[in-house]
Amino acid sequence: MASGSRAPAPEDSDRAMNPGRRGEKAVSALSGDVAAAGTLKSSASPVRPVVASSRPVKGKGGREVARRRLQLQPAPQAEGPGEGAAEEEEEPLPSVPEEEEGEAQPLPRVCVSAMRGMWREEKVALYCDEVLQGCKAEDADEAMSNYLSGKLKLKDKWLGVWKTNPELFFLKYEEASIPFVGILVEATCTPRQSSTSCFRVTVSVAEPFSSNIANIPRDLVNEVLEELEHSVPLLEVYPVEGQDSEIHDIALALEVVRFFYDFLWRDWDDEESCDNYTALIEERINLWCDIQDGTIPGPIAQRFKKTLEKYKSKRVELIEYQNNIKEDPSAAEAVECWKKYYEIVMLCELLKMWEDLRLRVHGPFFPRILRRRKGKRDFGKTITHIVAKVMTTDMVKDLSSDTFLQQHDDLDLALDSCYSGDTVVIYPGEYQAVNLALLTDDIIIKGVGKREEIMITSEPSHDSFVVSKADNVKLMHLSLIQQGTVDGIVVVESGHLTLENCILKCEGTGVCVLTGASLTIKDSEITGAQGAGVELYPGSTAILERNEIHHCNNFRTSDSSKSILGGVNMKVLPAPKLKMTNNHIYNNNGYGVSILPPTEQFFIVEAFNKGAASGDKKDENRLSKVMQNLNLEMSDNQMEANVKGDMRIVTS
Repeated sequence: MASGSRAPAPEDSDRAMNPGRRGEKAVSALSGDVAAAGTLKSSASPVRPVVASSRPVKGKGGREVARRRLQLQPAPQAEGPGEGAAEEEEEPLPSVPEEEEGEAQPLPRVCVSAMRGMWREEKVALYCDEVLQGCKAEDADEAMSNYLSGKLKLKDKWLGVWKTNPELFFLKYEEASIPFVGILVEATCTPRQSSTSCFRVTVSVAEPFSSNIANIPRDLVNEVLEELEHSVPLLEVYPVEGQDSEIHDIALALEVVRFFYDFLWRDWDDEESCDNYTALIEERINLWCDIQDGTIPGPIAQRFKKTLEKYKSKRVELIEYQNNIKEDPSAAEAVECWKKYYEIVMLCELLKMWEDLRLRVHGPFFPRILRRRKGKRDFGKTITHIVAKVMTTDMVKDLSSDTFLQQHDDLDLALDSCYSGDTVVIYPGEYQAVNLALLTDDIIIKGVGKREEIMITSEPSHDSFVVSKADNVKLMHLSLIQQGTVDGIVVVESGHLTLENCILKCEGTGVCVLTGASLTIKDSEITGAQGAGVELYPGSTAILERNEIHHCNNFRTSDSSKSILGGVNMKVLPAPKLKMTNNHIYNNNGYGVSILPPTEQFFIVEAFNKGAASGDKKDENRLSKVMQNLNLEMSDNQMEANVKGDMRIVTS
């Protein structure tokens, strides 16, 4: 338990005793949304709507009688929730036993969400550029209200399906068979009176009376609406098909707001300063897309979802505990609040790690290589593995007569057959190999022919692409093409890895050299990394010679320390060692080289820029001193067109 980790600050105590006081204005208005479908939209809202005690009691006696009739007997297991609105509506309607009134009509189809077909870039543009428009976190509620109210002006009345919590109607029910109660209603939108009034809407039962519960009493529905004063959360109402085109725009706007509060909003957003909130939203959209398209493997994605749900439930638990304290809290109650609060803080920090791509990669989510090193063969010989569909005499004519050969048409099988000292020779073609992420023995992997024609692509459903912990691994004359893997395109966990005459086309992070590991890259090209092309962790070693590193860090970020990343990034505690000679580092979105010392107060130094003032001796001396302390050798490197500049030294 984290409660004993430090003495809390006064604001911590205040938050522990009042965890729901921030960011509640949108949450309270949206409290019931999506809960019917099994998704808690905001952790600060109750698990279910509270009706009886806080609203008029008109008709309460009759309603209680009706509710007692609505006790469903155990029903056969239905399809799991979350299969989509269309599938849910086409299933046989559940019925209420012992009911004599006429049956409700089946619900009409709701408008299919246009967001389902949006690409990642389209979602980013929609939220960051159109809806939020660069606003701060504390203004996000207002931005969503303005966006939604603008769309609601298109039509003041329309038909929709009100999907609400079954607990409004049932005393007992099977959650799997009734994920929600749906009623066809006419929604009337009125001009909003406050920043959150557009999140509620006036509804009345529409004709013909329709529901997903075959014989739900219409009188009961009317009584429930009267208790609610015919005002329900707008996001619980889903416009139906067959209406004007404007209704589709309203349906999209509702889905945009639902998705924002379901997945993109966090309770801590308006409690913490964020220089670029839209960039943070982009990172969360990328996380959601990575989960949906399998970039983050299913078991890992489930771990994240469980952590998010646990955070939400713990926050609700704390709010309910705090609300049950009638007077000034006793010492025991205060301690219990603290315990619950700090547990929430721990989960909050864990979730933040998921939102940072680099922390997600090298945080506590991905296991390191667990394969044991094979070592050399018992008979002491090494084997050359030929990877090609067909082996010809031309392929082996340059090999010595005593070379042991083994031919494979699958790169994965070749790697799985390797022992220390073996060589894998790859001929032109396209290959995939999950065993590249399990390099534990000292082998050489080299292509024969043009490097552009020997293409090895990552498997999108796997965590990593190339990961090495061998003493000495070489990759030569290859193209590594990253497709969706979250990890760095190449990760050196320990030992030494050499890349020579290779092309590295990144989609995730670039080449990562972890603490204590070493890397040599020669005559290679690195491009497209989300972050630095080469990232040196504390205590690592790297030699870079005659390489091209370009077009890296091409994504928004809310963290100013990450926006500087570009060609090469060094984390300094303890100092890594880097030797750079004859490299061309250009067109990166951050700096050509960025260095993060632990404590010294260094400032921006652009000693490599053409046209630098000749009198900047003080900065040049400071840079020289830092380079000496870091074991950083740089000579004959060409840096140009890097957006932020060529080099920067910053405090960590």
